[in-house]
Amino acid sequence: MTQHQDDETAPADPATAYLAGVRERLTADGTHLTRAGWQGHRVVVGSRSDRKARWLGTKVELFVFAAAVPGVDGGSLAEFTGWALEYAKGIRSGVAGARNAAMVLPALISSGVHPSAAQWAAADGRVLGTTLIARPVVVEPAARGTARVTLYRGRAAWGGMFTSHVLEKAALYFP
Repeated sequence: MTQHQDDETAPADPATAYLAGVRERLTADGTHLTRAGWQGHRVVVGSRSDRKARWLGTKVELFVFAAAVPGVDGGSLAEFTGWALEYAKGIRSGVAGARNAAMVLPALISSGVHPSAAQWAAADGRVLGTTLIARPVVVEPAARGTARVTLYRGRAAWGGMFTSHVLEKAALYFP
């Protein structure tokens, strides 16, 4: 005799569970959340603005785009990053370049990360214009509560004064 499980809620796969954690961490940090769609996947979109005296009065807008996908390679990460940059360009506030900068963290979360995706994410930041900079993120969830997170952690020619702030936020949202 086989037992039938009455619980209709299937356990979330590791990527979906990790995405739920990202959503919780963004909310806890005071980030405004919305949703979008990319190639049939639901995307969590987070946005926040920060201004610090050490940035000489410049406001930085940080956009986070995170989606759980079945697999990710260098091409899909590049496509998602381009989509996220264009999306952020359309929703950013303020006048570009007028003491406003926008940083984008486009993150694909998957248990099937191809090495080309991790290499592409770690290689460098991506720039759209001179005030919209992306640091692509690849997350490969491992055991419950752990993940391998890859992103460019170096300085960028454009937006270099925001590097430590963006990396702090990335470490908070994608532990």
